[in-house]
Amino acid sequence: MAIAAAITLPLTSPARRSLASFTSLRSSSPILKLNSVRGSVALRTACLRVSAASSSMSVEAVEKASPASFLDRRETGFLHFVKYHGLGNDFILVDNRDSSEPKITPEQAAKLCDRNFGIGADGVIFALPGINGTDYTMRIYNSDGSEPEMCGNGVRCFARFIAELENLHGKQRFTVHTGAGLIVPEIQDDGKVKVDMGEPILKATDVPTGLPANKNQSVVKSDLDVDGVTWNVTCVSMGNPHCVTFGTKGGQNLQVDELKLAEIGPKFENHVVFPARTNTEFVQVFTPSHLKMRVWERGAGATLACGTGACAVVVAAVLEGRAERNCTVDLPGGPLQIEWREEDNHIYMTGPAEVVFYGSVPL
Repeated sequence: MAIAAAITLPLTSPARRSLASFTSLRSSSPILKLNSVRGSVALRTACLRVSAASSSMSVEAVEKASPASFLDRRETGFLHFVKYHGLGNDFILVDNRDSSEPKITPEQAAKLCDRNFGIGADGVIFALPGINGTDYTMRIYNSDGSEPEMCGNGVRCFARFIAELENLHGKQRFTVHTGAGLIVPEIQDDGKVKVDMGEPILKATDVPTGLPANKNQSVVKSDLDVDGVTWNVTCVSMGNPHCVTFGTKGGQNLQVDELKLAEIGPKFENHVVFPARTNTEFVQVFTPSHLKMRVWERGAGATLACGTGACAVVVAAVLEGRAERNCTVDLPGGPLQIEWREEDNHIYMTGPAEVVFYGSVPL
């Protein structure tokens, strides 16, 4: 599968470059187009195009595009997409409303997510028709091609993507069917997305984990041996499994920036006590309302943010008596606001979702 793309790069925020072509759909943003075809590269700005092939170079004016016209494209043999990120956790969003099956395979998704030979992303998200009375269905392939039940940062991006597809403005609310059940995102007046993530699942066998329950059928501050080191862990499912730790048994509070995440993360993810593998959150407590975490995501590795992970962290912190029910959770990509409401047992996550660029790839 050859890769070429059109990408929006806002001038006010950094973006990782990948093998793609950049197309601005805003009057204030540049158009930069990179099409690598047998050594030929074309660079576009909002007012000029520089083409370099062998030793010759030419400059000419180019036209601007609009988001609406781009999203309406229906050429066969191409996958049109919009790349979003939620605190640096980035996704390729695909309009799949005309079919109940994803337009690409897990193998193709893994290639697109490759940061050296593809577009670069933590996953590919598909907006499909709703089922069971919901407005839409969301499915996601991780960067390794596996399919998780849900993704918290992804569903915020999904909501903003739907609003753009439907040309909706202001406060909007959707019902979304996911592998984790019903999720209800709501776009706020300030552009952030507040998501009703539903109730946490705490029963050990439903997380799932093979660790024995030690508190009301749940695993709370239980011992887990990882390569000869005993960690205290609490297991939570947000529709996908999470193992949350605040440190080793008898050890000092974690300093999460000092962790060698790439070494320890896979050992948790693939531990025998997690039959479906697990996401793992390493947490540092500043105050009862301010936490900091790093995450090793199942199927994606170290990421800059994990929405379901932040939710699981607050649940675990409350269960262990470390935090209040309303917390700011700092992730490498920025903060999320997480509230675990006592009155309905639901968890509410609020955070940003931003467009990175628009693109097309030949399939």
